[in-house]
Amino acid sequence: MHPRDILLGAQARTSSLPVCDHYSGVESRMRKSLQLQAEMAQEFGACVFDVTLDCEDGAPVGGEAEHAALVTELALGAAPGARVAVRVHPVDHPAFESDIAIIVGKAGARLVHVMLPKVESPADVERAARALDAAGAPQLALQGLIESPAAVHRAFDIAAHSRMQSLSFGLMDFVSAHGGAIPSHGMGVEGQFTHPLVVRAKLEIASACHAHGKVPSHGVVTEFRDQAAFRAAASRAANEFGYTRMWSIHPDQIRAIVEVFAPSANEIHKASQILGLAEAASWAPISFDGKLEDRASYRYYWQVLERAHQTGRQLPEEARGWFATVRP
Repeated sequence: MHPRDILLGAQARTSSLPVCDHYSGVESRMRKSLQLQAEMAQEFGACVFDVTLDCEDGAPVGGEAEHAALVTELALGAAPGARVAVRVHPVDHPAFESDIAIIVGKAGARLVHVMLPKVESPADVERAARALDAAGAPQLALQGLIESPAAVHRAFDIAAHSRMQSLSFGLMDFVSAHGGAIPSHGMGVEGQFTHPLVVRAKLEIASACHAHGKVPSHGVVTEFRDQAAFRAAASRAANEFGYTRMWSIHPDQIRAIVEVFAPSANEIHKASQILGLAEAASWAPISFDGKLEDRASYRYYWQVLERAHQTGRQLPEEARGWFATVRP
């Protein structure tokens, strides 16, 4: 068996996603995003970010069907091996059903997931899952965007749905849903990590995902021109709030996310050493540098190597063979 199956079990189905999810909804930017993905995949030797083509914010009012047709064309024309997703309209929007019928019905086989905005309950997830099934894509994963206080309250139930792969936090809508009780500072690069209600929501979503083996994806940081501030925010999301994936809304954010979420060379080297010894011991406990290591720590170190692979880091020779057979 592959180490991933031995150490992660059922969780292995959802833990392997690129650390960056890049959103674009304007035609020229969607095309450039797909081109950049192909270029960076060649550079890194792995597809280090998803491209999510946006219908919710990208489609002009009254032009939803035309925009869905454009997204379908782009998904079908993406390079082999591209990781392309789509954000459709919410389940209660008049365009939801047509989004699914047009895009998933024609290009479902080329999509890696469908992002469902404004998820309020497991019933919304179930409705979306039935729509994907009806469109001929019963295996296509759903990701959800939590954007209200009520949705945060139900985050554990939403994350538990078998079709749900990842949850993201919709900061702007969450703040505005409080009717002015959270100041605008709570949407900024600093305030979103310090205001108690926002912090609580982020932690609830991350905890819900980890409880059910799903991927917590940190949402938008709008200050894309201040690279130092953005990198600091990405670091906090990864190292303090438990997020293993993050949104990008500008090409300049992609490399920063990949670099911040990648493990260090020392972490990669240590993980490779420990797992090599563990495999030789048939995954029984071992001693390493005077410390006991067992299945619990092996899982952690395997996830270090997975993040290294997902972010295009150089793997030691002894670890490369594991990733020649790892599932996408």
